[in-house]
Amino acid sequence: MSARPWIETAVGGAVLVIAIGFGAFALDRTARGGGAGYELTASFRSLEGVGVGTDVRLAGVKIGSVTEIVLNPETYRAETTVRIDPTIQLPDDSAIAIASEGLLGGSFVEVSPGGSPFYYVAGDEIADTQSAVSLISLLLKFVSGGEG
Repeated sequence: MSARPWIETAVGGAVLVIAIGFGAFALDRTARGGGAGYELTASFRSLEGVGVGTDVRLAGVKIGSVTEIVLNPETYRAETTVRIDPTIQLPDDSAIAIASEGLLGGSFVEVSPGGSPFYYVAGDEIADTQSAVSLISLLLKFVSGGEG
């Protein structure tokens, strides 16, 4: 019976070490904001379904994430900050839009690259934006015959 407390202590210690490891990993990821990159801003009329941490994708591939959303009290638009992977250079005439993964899927931010030979740098604003389209408002327009 004297061997059993040692086994329980060893298992408990192993669980504690693993828990501390997961905690350190989570703290590291949140402290770095999910990774390095450069930040761009964009202003949207509606960000329905988008929040901090939402993916930013280009051609279906994740290239960044939304890091901040604030309401501009003067324009009543959602001022959004996105962090882009530092290995991705976006032409400075690129567009950014809110897209949906499907009828019942979540939303994400989609970047459509432009053709300019110049690129965005940290702190630039993406001027060409397209806000989220509400599925409910589209259904209401269809049911009412296109009015409203």
